[in-house]
Amino acid sequence: MSTDSLVGPPATLAHLVTELQSKGLRVEAAMEARHGGAGPSDSGMLWIEGVAVTVPVDAAFAKSSPYSLRAEDDGFGIYLDGERLAAAAGAPRPRYYDLQTADGIPYWKIALLHLDSLASTVVQTCAYWGNSDQCQFCGIGLSLSAKRTTAKKRPDQLAEVAVAAKELDGAVDATLTTGSTYGADKGALYVARCGQAVKEAAGLPVEVQFEPPDDLDVIDQVHAMGIDSVGIHVETFDPAVLARIAPAKARTGIEGYFGAWERAVSLFGVGQVSTYVILGMGEDPQLTVDGCKRAIDMGVYPFVVPLRPIAGSLMEDLPPPSAEYTEAVYRQVVPYLTARGLSAEGATAGCARCQACSAMSMVERAVALSKAPG
Repeated sequence: MSTDSLVGPPATLAHLVTELQSKGLRVEAAMEARHGGAGPSDSGMLWIEGVAVTVPVDAAFAKSSPYSLRAEDDGFGIYLDGERLAAAAGAPRPRYYDLQTADGIPYWKIALLHLDSLASTVVQTCAYWGNSDQCQFCGIGLSLSAKRTTAKKRPDQLAEVAVAAKELDGAVDATLTTGSTYGADKGALYVARCGQAVKEAAGLPVEVQFEPPDDLDVIDQVHAMGIDSVGIHVETFDPAVLARIAPAKARTGIEGYFGAWERAVSLFGVGQVSTYVILGMGEDPQLTVDGCKRAIDMGVYPFVVPLRPIAGSLMEDLPPPSAEYTEAVYRQVVPYLTARGLSAEGATAGCARCQACSAMSMVERAVALSKAPG
């Protein structure tokens, strides 16, 4: 893959991370990982050359990856065909995982630590799960059926865990998402109440994620609760793909998402509204790039990620896109993003702040280096 348009070490690291997120990583040493369910599923959590990264480690394709993780005297090394490419450090098991609530629920069943970000699906059920509306990439019901979580987390429980995660393990923000409900607010008000409790108790910046509500005034109510950032995830800008992989979201329509983003940006500010854009589901790449640019012009951060197939989901057998494909999209979206003043560093909380499931932030650094004087 060519990185001719990018210069300096960040371009090299961006290429490596894009490769790892496409081909996975064979793990030859014990490490902290996220197994199954929603979120960055079936993933190893690492700091590669000081950069937070999640990479597939459990999927079948990862078992045959040319890349391997090996233990070293001080941390880990990432190798390709016997050649050491980069240093890596594993995320230690969070200390707060050993605690439990007064009624006996382990803290890790309430919220997990994704590197330095506390994360929880506050309602682990979804109106679309198990019927014709189910999103094909989603694994929200899998964690619950495996008894790795609880169906509904209370605001006081999340606040309690957030304080512990901050004090014991250095959590820097909280990202709270939810399954959609049949209510007009789609679950936005409950996840916002949970975020408000976390923010008040732990003082962490909070992002909440929800589907566009039927009444956009709901977004005003979320903002009034003191939430810092919101994620409203369209998943793809290709309407044909959206109809196939997320029928309920397709009924809202891509224009419905733009309408929700416009309201959200007016409240939360430029760069504090984000959307997931998943690559590798059969989408038209030009529609993807054009949609990202339109969102950026509105002040929305399009968080572009390669598909992370989840075991047990309807897309479990679909491989991630090639690194070449993913990086080609990055190279078109990221310069446009930076030219308009948006960046990962500008995001207060959430996935756009964390960046571990994408190589976008490293491409951002490479673009900045290429334009630096001297």
